Amino acid sequence: MKLNQTLKDKRQLFWLLQLAGWSGWAMSFYLGVIMWGKPPQNYYLYLPAVATLGMLLTLALRALYRHMWEMEITRRIIAIVAGSYAAGLIWMSARSTLFHYLYPEERKATEQHGMELLSYFDGAVSAFWVMMVWSALYFGIKNYMLAQDEKERVLKALSMAHEAQLKMLRYQLNPHFLFNTLNAISTLILDKNNELANVMVTRLSRFLRYTLDNDPMQKVSVAEEMEALRLYLDIEKVRFDERLQLHFSVQQSVSDALMPSLLLQPLVENAIKYAIAGAVDGGLISVTAAEQGQQLFLQVADTGPGLADSEQPVGANKEHKGVGLVNCQERLKEIYGQAQSFELARTDPHGLTINILIPLEYGNRAS
Repeated sequence: MKLNQTLKDKRQLFWLLQLAGWSGWAMSFYLGVIMWGKPPQNYYLYLPAVATLGMLLTLALRALYRHMWEMEITRRIIAIVAGSYAAGLIWMSARSTLFHYLYPEERKATEQHGMELLSYFDGAVSAFWVMMVWSALYFGIKNYMLAQDEKERVLKALSMAHEAQLKMLRYQLNPHFLFNTLNAISTLILDKNNELANVMVTRLSRFLRYTLDNDPMQKVSVAEEMEALRLYLDIEKVRFDERLQLHFSVQQSVSDALMPSLLLQPLVENAIKYAIAGAVDGGLISVTAAEQGQQLFLQVADTGPGLADSEQPVGANKEHKGVGLVNCQERLKEIYGQAQSFELARTDPHGLTINILIPLEYGNRAS
């Protein structure tokens, strides 16, 4: 957990990489020296001081690079090379001064052999390449982190769009249901059937509370979904009385299985509109939930007039494209992608049957 926090904190990560990088340079330089012989006395103090000087110079480079970050690429490259070269010269000068101060006998030996200028030049070239490598790593890591931030922003935006789409689909309840219910309640009140009107208001209140309290991004158990569906159908039952016949078949083993909340309600509403409301004798709506291999099988069937074609129920004119069916299909695609199926079939001897298969899952309700 702490490592993840450090990686996300750019300031902490910068200093961690600085300390690790310069400590690694000092260690490798020390190992290179001892390979050629015994290092001078107190060399273990000299190297940390040199590494600290180098780190301070890279802080100046960092400030320079931040200032020229928005420059066009050619000027940026020139600034990187020039800055690294200047930092290398300053670093090498400071190293030489400190080395000759601590080890004056080494300077005399170098002067006697006429190698002082060549030694300084070699050291300056080496220091320049150290600064160039640091600059390359700085830009590489910074660009990588910016790319990761951009990727995270894109993923977050996609996630927010996905969530908004799901919420829009979940809350796309047919306003005709609410309108018809309120009309039915008004009629009951006018007929002085206050007791039944009160029952209907209570049921409507419970159903609306369920729709508002359940997060569209969360899944509910099949048992909870069926209970909400019964609430909805109890309201419709008051309107249609004996014309609306209901049948629920829920396999015990899938009662705790998870499914999107209010997935079936638009399908049942669609069945009521086309199979019950338009029929003098009404009809039957059956709801099934069962286990089918590693999938949850859901079915809504009615005994209405059935399908006019392979996609729309009878009575679906050009203005009405079966919103409940489209709503359900879109939600399934958003949530499960290709790991779902949605099929329309004819009920024997007549009517519409909707078969749904989704992954069978239990436990955590997070979608």
